[in-house]
Formats: sequence, structure tokens, C-alpha cells
Amino acid sequence: MRRIIFVLLGIFFSTQATFAQFIEQPATWSHKVIHVEGNVYEMQFTATLQEPWHMYDLGPYENGPRPTGFVFDLPTGVLLEGPLNMEPVPEKVHDPLFDMLIGSFGGTGVFKQKVRLEVPGATVQATVEWQVCDGTSCLPPADESFVVHIGEGKPVEDSFATKADVQTTAEDDAAASKGASGGLWNIILQAIAFGLVALVTPCVFPMVPMTVSFFLRSSDNKRKNRLQASLYGTFIVLLYTVPIAVIIGVTYITGGASVTANIFNWLATHWIPNLLFFLLFLVFAASFFGAFELVLPSKWTTKTDAKADGGGVLGTFFLALTLVLVSFSCTGPIVGAVLIKSTQGAVWEPIVTMFAFSAAFALPFTILAFVPSLLQKLPKSGGWLNAVKVVLGFVVLALSLKFLSTADQIYQWNLLDREIYLALWIVIFTLLGFYLLGKIRFKNDSPTDHVGVFRFSLAIAVFAFVVYMIPGMWGAPLKAISGYLPPLSTQEFVVDRSAEVSAPIVRGPSEDRKYSDLFSLPYGLDGFFHYNQAMEYAKEVNKPVFLDFTGLGCVNCKEMEARVWSDPQVQQLLREEFVVVALHSDARSTALPEDWVTDERGKELRTLGSINSWFMRTRFKVNAQPTYIILDNDGNPLLAPRSYDTDVDSYIRFLREGLEAYSK
Repeated sequence: MRRIIFVLLGIFFSTQATFAQFIEQPATWSHKVIHVEGNVYEMQFTATLQEPWHMYDLGPYENGPRPTGFVFDLPTGVLLEGPLNMEPVPEKVHDPLFDMLIGSFGGTGVFKQKVRLEVPGATVQATVEWQVCDGTSCLPPADESFVVHIGEGKPVEDSFATKADVQTTAEDDAAASKGASGGLWNIILQAIAFGLVALVTPCVFPMVPMTVSFFLRSSDNKRKNRLQASLYGTFIVLLYTVPIAVIIGVTYITGGASVTANIFNWLATHWIPNLLFFLLFLVFAASFFGAFELVLPSKWTTKTDAKADGGGVLGTFFLALTLVLVSFSCTGPIVGAVLIKSTQGAVWEPIVTMFAFSAAFALPFTILAFVPSLLQKLPKSGGWLNAVKVVLGFVVLALSLKFLSTADQIYQWNLLDREIYLALWIVIFTLLGFYLLGKIRFKNDSPTDHVGVFRFSLAIAVFAFVVYMIPGMWGAPLKAISGYLPPLSTQEFVVDRSAEVSAPIVRGPSEDRKYSDLFSLPYGLDGFFHYNQAMEYAKEVNKPVFLDFTGLGCVNCKEMEARVWSDPQVQQLLREEFVVVALHSDARSTALPEDWVTDERGKELRTLGSINSWFMRTRFKVNAQPTYIILDNDGNPLLAPRSYDTDVDSYIRFLREGLEAYSK
């Protein structure tokens, strides 16, 4: 049982290996440029396929296979001249699978696109996406990008911006940065708190004497000891922070910030990692309750501990590595919670929050390494450490439901409604309260004949939290924990809906709102879930557009709705003065075919979440949720975007300033 964690981790990585199984791509590409006449040039892209593979032509095929497609990013002074052509043109034959005429080719195919230059020279970025089949199976779609230099003279490369690009002033950027940093600081403070709590877990606290004994015996040179103590803390921070930084760095260099953000967005929103985290947290909780001991292989810690005995800088490093490995079973779920909490938006947040966690975690050990005599003032190990472990088990069990809830909301399985989620939390924390009072004992607990003041105080706090949650079973908003709960709209039993809707719902002239069957706005607000529809309606009624970039699994988004949108004045402004449009970044539902888009890499985006994320990233240069933008009827931002900030008065000023800017 103690190795069950590695079985689950193996399942995780083997699952990813299955999805990303490497098969040698049978198609290779080359390109060249031919001067046609005057200032007209022709870009030629040649695909060469191995037998028996074949590739589809340019299509298009509605409800058919994916045709070969090109996307060209054209700098200023470069214009497409005519359509994209293919030579030789494949003969179309009837495909019984799709019941349509489809063209495909094997061997070699050449795709040609003419361009006209209005500058001496330019560089065009071209991306092709294709799919190959061999008659019995097909490989997943693949893509490749080219940098094509055309003409003579200095190339124009840096003006791919369009009129739709958003221009903001330095003052607007500073305001947006301030709003984003507010949410980041909240996450950093939580990470620091988690790092300090990790110190008193039973996997970590027994390492304190080992740390002190190492530095007591290392040297009589105080200056050298202080240097080693500083290195010790630094190594702990690096061992936690560098791996996540390397992952981000590699993805950033190879694919850019958007690819890195998409990877972490996938971790935070896709059902596979969320269900795996749910199962892992259940395993951790069972281990904390004493069902089995969850440890890394002993040979890992034995080897690192032996090398730590060597002393010096290398010995200090291996002492830090030993601490990280030994503490894994207690810090694992904490690290997971920190990382998942920080993946709701900016690419660099996981690095910053992991640095904050590891710095707080390393600080007590560093201080003890500087002043080993402080060990005498610390409490001795004992039964209280197992009590901390059990309490942590209850908390981890409660947090595991968040991962299941995220997958349930994004994929709309309707398995974990709000009242079911609350009922489970009420039961879990009630049992925790009884445990703190000594009414429940686990097998590794030491017998006690009385309850201390500290445990009694914790029990009072836990039972108070339970009492706070109970009204939520009948529809109370529970603003303090709203970010962790499923939305109120998932609750079937609500005593009084008037608390949720503070004013009558005023419908627009058109009830045909795209995707209104999939999404809803809180508090009975009426709005749109499709950008173009919202813009058209805003022009009809002559109102500014309030764009809410949100997510079904976004904790901060739900917290903003519970703490800020619940204010009657905010609701009145949104209901009467704005046309509200909510774009969900993590919706896995397939968009209508007319809404499909092709991104800058030539990849066709078909899900609502991917389309909305691409749109916000390319149009407004944002990828964090929540983001709120007030637009005029041409789609231009009237103010700097606003992100997570629960100051209601400031939010009201933001809305009023948007109205004033619109009326000018």
C-alpha cells in the first residue's frame, strides 16, 4: 500500500504517454520562393509522404475529414494575390465513411500561394496543419511553421499588428498590473502560510534535530557555518522551484507564453489531471489517517543522507535534498494545492508561488542552522505530531472534492451539485471537530485523558465553520468560501430565490442567445455568451459592453461573483447600464461550426474554451481569469482591464468610469 502513490503517478504518466505516443511523422515539408513577375512572388510548399500514407487536399469538407490548411501572417506591405492552389489537383473519389467526394494524394503535393510586395523585402510567417491516413488508421493532426523571406532589401518582419490590436497607455497598463498583482499577492500569502504549516507535519518536524546536529558538528568556524546555513536554505528553495521553472522555461522557449499558459490551463481544467489529483488526494488523506505509510523508496533517502554526511557544500546540498524527499508524503498535497491555485492565469505565477512556499518552508530550518541553540526551545516530538497529520488528512479530504468539482463543472456532468458538495464538507469538518475533542481516535493516535486548550479552541473554530456552512444547504451565498463551492445555480433546493435576484430580469428583443443553454450569469443577470452577438445588440440599444472573461472552474471568478457581484448597486449597474457578455476560458463544449477559428499556428479550434482563450489573448492580450473589460460599440476598451479585486467600492467606480468614458 505504501507504494500506491507511485502506481497512480505511473498511471498518470503512462496516460500522457498514450496520448502523446511518438509515431514517426510520414510527411516532410520543404518550401521555396519563385519570382513570377514585377513585384509578384509565389511561395511553394512541398509535402512528401512515405508509402502507404496519404494526405487530404485543401477541401473544405463540412462534417468530413480535416483538410490541409495554411495560415499566413503577413507584415505590412505584403498582400495575398489570388487563392491558395495545389498541384497536381487530386482526383476526388467517393468516401463511404463520410459519404462525400474527397480528394487526397500520396507521394508529393505542392501548395502554391502568390503574394504581391509593396516593399522591397519582407518575411512571411506561414503555418500548415495536415492529417495523414494509411487506409486503416489516421494520425492526429500535425502542424509545422515556416519563415519565408521574399524579395530584396531589408525584410519587414515586425508589423503583424492589425486594427483590432488593443493599444493601452502606460497608465492603463499600470492599473491593470495593479489589479492582477492583487490576486497574485493573495496566492503568495497563502503559499507562505502553507510553507509554514508544513513545518509542523510529522514528516518534516523530526528533520529539525538532524539539521541542527549537522551544523553543530560541521565546523567550529562560525563564518563557514553561516555560509553553509545560507546555502542550505537556498538549496531547499531551488529544489522546489527549479523543476517547475524548467518546465515553464522549456515550454516558453519552444512555444511561447501562450503555449505555457495553455499547458497550465490544461492541468487546471482538463478532467484527466483533475480526476488524478482527486484520487491522489484521497490516497494522501487515507495515509494521513493511518491506513498505510506513504513514503518514497528508502534507497533514495538512504543514498542522499549518506552523501550529506560528507559535509561541505555538496553535503549541505544533499542534506537539503534529503529533507525534500523525506517530507514528500506531507508536503506533496500542499505543493499540489499551491500549484493548482496559481494556474488560473499568468504564466509565471506557479514559479512565484512555489518560490514563496519553499522560502517560507526553508526559513525555519535556515534560522535553526544559524542558531542551533534554538532547538532547545522547540517542543519535543510526540503524539501531537500524529494529531497534526490526522487534521491535515481531514483538510486534504475536503480539498480533494475541489478537483472533482472542477471537472464536474467544466464538463457539466452534474455529479456534484452545490448541496451535495456542502453536505460532504459539513460531515468532514464535523468529524474533524469531534476528533479534536477526542471523540474519534485513529490507530496511530496516543491515548489522552483530557483535551488541551489549543485543541479545544480549534474545535470551537471548526464547529463554528460547520454552523456557518449549514444555511448554504438552503441557498445562503456563503461568500467566504464561495470560490471553492459549485455555483449557486447548481443547487436544486433554495428557500428564497429573491436573495439571488435583486431586480426583475429584463430580456432583450432577441431570446436566441448562442450557448445560453450551456451557461448562465449569476443573480439572474441577462447577458450573452457570444462576443459578436453582444456587440450587435449593444449597437442596437446604444450601451457599452461589459466583457467578463471567466471560467467554469475559476475559483477567483466565483469569489468575485459572490463578494462583488452580489452587491445590489453592482447588479443594478450591470443590469441597466451595460450589455454583459461572459466568455468562458475552460468550456469543453464544441462550438457551432461557424464559430470555429484557426489560430496563429494553423490549428483549428473547435471548443468554446479554446476559442474564447485565443480570442482574448490575440484581441486584448490577456489570458488570466477573471478579467473585466468595458468596451465601446466598436469593441475598443474604454478603460484598462480589471482583474481580481474584491473591493466593492472600487469596482463600482470602475463601472461608473466606464459609463462616463462611453458617454464622451
